Amino acid sequence: MRPIITRNPKRTAALGGLDDILARLFACRGVASEAELDYAMKQLLPIRSLEHVADAVDLVLAHRGRRITVVGDFDVDGATSTALLMRCFRRFGFPNVDYLVPNRFDFGYGLSPPIVDIAAKQGTTLIITVDNGISSFDGVARARELGIDVLVTDHHLPAESLPDANVIVNPNLSGSDFGSRNLAGVGVAFYVVAALGRRLEEDGVEGASRVPLDYLDLVALGTVADVVPLDHNNRILVSQGLKRMRAGFVVPGIRALMAVADRDVVRMVSQDLGFAVGPRLNAAGRLEDMGVGIECLLTDSDDAAMQHAAALDAINRERRDIEQTMRDQAFAYVERMSTSDLPDCVCVYDASWHQGVVGLVAGRVRERCHRPVVAFASDGDGGLKGSMRSVPGVHARDLLEAVDTVQPGLITKFGGHAMAAGLTLPTAHLDEFGRLANAQVQRLYSDADFSGAIQSDGELPAGLLSLGFARQLREHGPWGSGFPEPQWHGNFHVIDRRIVGERHLKLSVRPVDGGQAIDAIAFGQADAETRGVVELAYRLDVNAFRGVERAQLVVEQIRPVAAAEG
Repeated sequence: MRPIITRNPKRTAALGGLDDILARLFACRGVASEAELDYAMKQLLPIRSLEHVADAVDLVLAHRGRRITVVGDFDVDGATSTALLMRCFRRFGFPNVDYLVPNRFDFGYGLSPPIVDIAAKQGTTLIITVDNGISSFDGVARARELGIDVLVTDHHLPAESLPDANVIVNPNLSGSDFGSRNLAGVGVAFYVVAALGRRLEEDGVEGASRVPLDYLDLVALGTVADVVPLDHNNRILVSQGLKRMRAGFVVPGIRALMAVADRDVVRMVSQDLGFAVGPRLNAAGRLEDMGVGIECLLTDSDDAAMQHAAALDAINRERRDIEQTMRDQAFAYVERMSTSDLPDCVCVYDASWHQGVVGLVAGRVRERCHRPVVAFASDGDGGLKGSMRSVPGVHARDLLEAVDTVQPGLITKFGGHAMAAGLTLPTAHLDEFGRLANAQVQRLYSDADFSGAIQSDGELPAGLLSLGFARQLREHGPWGSGFPEPQWHGNFHVIDRRIVGERHLKLSVRPVDGGQAIDAIAFGQADAETRGVVELAYRLDVNAFRGVERAQLVVEQIRPVAAAEG
């Protein structure tokens, strides 16, 4: 069983108007003042405070009547970034803008020379990268060689040197004073088009400054799906996007994806973006081509959006089947070792694995063994493509950089963030990489916690296990990475249990200190022991079924406490 640790605030938050439980909850997430819970757009960090956005606007305007090509990435952040720029440029009146997104199996990640060559044949004079480019040295060099200007907009961590782009907009550049280094790629793209809209309005294009605000739904989706930390600035972007969507101001593609996921746009929260919409879009980039995902976000036709969404839903079902097989194989590998035998960085590989799904498998294995995991697949050319998922306290990209420093040339290419990174290396280097990655975790992160401890906000009084408080928690979102959804723990009598969907456990429970019975769902825990009294680690959620809302516990862990009494 995973240990449960109760969060304790480092300081008391001065949050007038909130009850003690909510005030403590926010204090545990680093909120120090009421201003940090104000998600109005006026609280957003000033558009021009992001370095080099003014230079980016100058460069874009210099190509206003010429061919501009947006080069995106094959995940949700890249797709929403691409759709955001395409929609804004069209509304701004730019006559010749299109996009390219590399197929991961043919071109790999980022702005590569072959992608540049395609853009050049189309007459491109300016390439704008979104959610990539900061590590595309060869691609940028090829573009400049062909006389194509390059604007890099990215949020990935840069290396010590930078590509020779005309302009780079990235909040993580060395020396940046921007107040949020956690912007997703779509957040960076939003700042660029927001600055462009303001400049155009100053130049007489009426209403141009309002155009990017119409697509905050795209910004919210990309930000949540990329699992970037929801600092105050990102919470504003997500909150505003969700508010627009609930009010019906949503691109047809997102509405259609919610429909095929059987989710209600009127009630949508950040978790819907992360667990319903995002995976269906991501599936296209993982298994096929993200083009269908981008077209879903670009169409203004409800019928076309539903057709795209249905196709994406089918691809996602195929992705789930592939992932299940790979996950079972990876789990079997890990379970052959005892906890004491597990390395501090776990590497898993099978020659049959699908390279578009290894990131998901790495995440699943990390959840199982609570330490950094790298899952590899063959790239078809004698090499390996790996995807790393890390744990708090171990910086994924920095770990890869440490390995590269100790043995230059072992890794062919790498990049990423604190919690996720990608790399390529020759197959023959796999064992040596595993050895060095394990050694560098031990050297750099000797204090890392691999217990998988569940962070709890404490024991919730029985009187708050209610629909009203569940709704209140929803309203105080958005929740997500770096601003986790409230989680509680406590002891309950199990009144009833049944298996649903083969692997899930549906319970009716009552707090041991009294109160009303409440429903609970424990996904993937059909074998859990539930006789007598159990300790539950859970989230309090709203379950809407056939138009009726009820409070429900979403259970992360069940631990038997005692036999049933009398």
